[in-house]
Order: sequence, then structure tokens, then C-alpha cells
Amino acid sequence: MTMIAPTDIDRHHVARAIEIAEQGRGRVSPNPMVGAVLADGPRVLGEGFHAELGGPHAEVAAIRAAGDHALAEATLYVSLEPCCHHGRTPPCTEAIRAAGIPRVVVASDDPSAHASGRGLGILRDDGIEIVLVDGDLADRARLLNQPFRKRARTGRPWVLFKSAMSLDGKVATRSGDSKWISSESSRRRVHRWRAECDAVAVGIGTALADDPQLTARDPDPAPLVHPTRQPRRVVFDSLGRLPLQSRLVRDAREMPLSVVVSRAAPRAATDALEIHGVDVIVATGEHEPARVVSALHQLADHGIASILLEGGPRLAGAFLDAEEIDEIRLFLAPVILGGRAARDPLEGEGADAIAAAVRTLTLDCERIDSDLLVSARLREW
Repeated sequence: MTMIAPTDIDRHHVARAIEIAEQGRGRVSPNPMVGAVLADGPRVLGEGFHAELGGPHAEVAAIRAAGDHALAEATLYVSLEPCCHHGRTPPCTEAIRAAGIPRVVVASDDPSAHASGRGLGILRDDGIEIVLVDGDLADRARLLNQPFRKRARTGRPWVLFKSAMSLDGKVATRSGDSKWISSESSRRRVHRWRAECDAVAVGIGTALADDPQLTARDPDPAPLVHPTRQPRRVVFDSLGRLPLQSRLVRDAREMPLSVVVSRAAPRAATDALEIHGVDVIVATGEHEPARVVSALHQLADHGIASILLEGGPRLAGAFLDAEEIDEIRLFLAPVILGGRAARDPLEGEGADAIAAAVRTLTLDCERIDSDLLVSARLREW
């Protein structure tokens, strides 16, 4: 197959498709974020993005936005390979063919079992010219949909671990006090991440100590966050100890709550949680990392593609040992706690030697008021 190189105009329009795809963040999961641009040379005829789960896909939105423009000479630029299967909506390949579009430029593949190049093959068989972009634009398009890509490839959600710590790397004092290490601006950023993710997860220690709500509240005003979206709350609680009078359980019928238990959890405890509207997940495995993997598969079956992991240290360590943390975001605050018994952000087994340590793929820093936000990707999908 002869590869056709994209032109500078192609790259310009693809970059725009990736840019507008971001407008679907927090709105369409577990579907991917997708943007599309219809253009005739440098002239844009229509744009669209996937704005709502079950709503029109980006390609259809762009075609509709083009209105009465003739498309016989147009090119469709799309950030993700067009779908070719019937799901909540008809295949985008049918809409492209019906519109008479002769050329399609694609930024990234769809790794789903029902896709993986099939849509492009259908379009090629119909005589439509297909162009694939590479380099930085292809990387940007793939990074846009890491949760979708990981779930498609592994059957497990993408996991973002966040923590706030002192300059000496502690997340709580020896007495367990941790409110508040980070600034108000940093905490507002976390609420925005909650609104963008499908689920927020904590361990039973955090749930007992803080009695949290784990909801997205007062996020920074931004068009990327759906104003009414709340994540599923998830508590890893091997013995089913979460109190029925906790705020998490009291709100379970209004806001979804999953409690992950082991087979050792008493039946009376799990039955009581279910009576109160809690979804109980029984994770299997001989140790905590194995049970983490089991729970992630079951959460993915619930439609969860992304999880914001908020601790505590024992649960975060189990996720790290299971190799299920995909990105880390750490707030470093200008305070020093000290103390041998002060808590570290990650426990678990960890590495035996520096040579066996987890190496990040990227490292970025951002100043947020008095804090420093350090972000790192551990793996890409």
C-alpha cells in the first residue's frame, strides 16, 4: 500500500480537529473525544466534535455544519479513525460515503477490537483516499484519548494518581493530619479532574478518617468540564467496613458508589451496603495488587474508562505494584513536616533496587499559587 504524505494544509486542519476534540472532555466517556473539520483546501466548510454520549459523532457534526456546501472536492480531517460499527449511533463510514467526501485525513488509529483499521479499509474499498498523519500530531491525537485506548487494549481503566505532599515528601503528619497541605487553588484543580474522570477512588483508611463525599464541587470555570457530571465514587474496602452512616453511603442512591471488597468480607456487611444502594464488587486474587487488577476489570465493565486515584498510601502502593498507575500528578507545598512516622504517598512493596524503579516517560512542572504541580506519564497506550 502506497503511503500518501499529508500536506501543510492537511496538518493545519488536523491540528484544528485535535483542538476542538478537547471540547468533549468530561462529556462522552467511555467513548473517545473526537474532532472533525471539513475543508476545501484552506477554506473550512464545517467543524464538529463529539459533544455528548449517544449524540452525533464528530464526522456527522462536521458534515451537518457544512450545510449546503458541495463536498465533492472536500477533505474530511478527523482526530480518530472513523467508526464502522453500529453502536449508540450509525457508523461514521456510512455518513462519509453518503456525503460523497473523496478524501479523509486521520490523526490516530482506533485500537478497539471492532475497529483497528476496518473503517479505513471500508473507505479505501469505496475509492476514498486515506491519508495518515504522523509525528507530533499523531502523538497529540493518541494522548488525547489515553483512557479510551487503555480500556480498548486491556479491558481496564486508565488511572491517574494524584497526591499533595510537603517538600520532604510527606502526605500527612505522624498523627494523620493532612488538611490542608496544598493550596485552595490546587484543590480546585483536583475538583476539575474529578469532573473530567469517570470515577474517583480511595482506600477504606481515607474513607474512615475523612468521611469524604468524593464529588466534583466548584471546579474552575472552564468549557472542558461538564457542569452536571459527577464521577462514580469507589472505595477499596476489603472487609466491607464502610459505615452505613457515612456520607458516601447516605448519598449512594443519588450518586453511584462502588465498594470493592475481598472474599473475606462478611456477607452481612456486603448485604447491608447493597440494601443502601451500594454496588459491591468482589475482587479476587491472592494479594492486593491482584485484587486491584480484578477490580479494574470489573469497573471497566461498568463503563469506567478513567479513574482518579486519591489514596491513601497503602492503596496507591498496591496500584503501583500492580503496574496500574498510568499518570502521576503531585502537588508539592512549601511546608516541611519531618517525623519518622509521617506518611509517604506510596507504600506497597516497591522496588528492591534503583535499577528496578519505575521510570517516567515525561516530566512537567507548573506553578499553582504557592504550590508546584509535578506531572509525569508512566506509560502510553
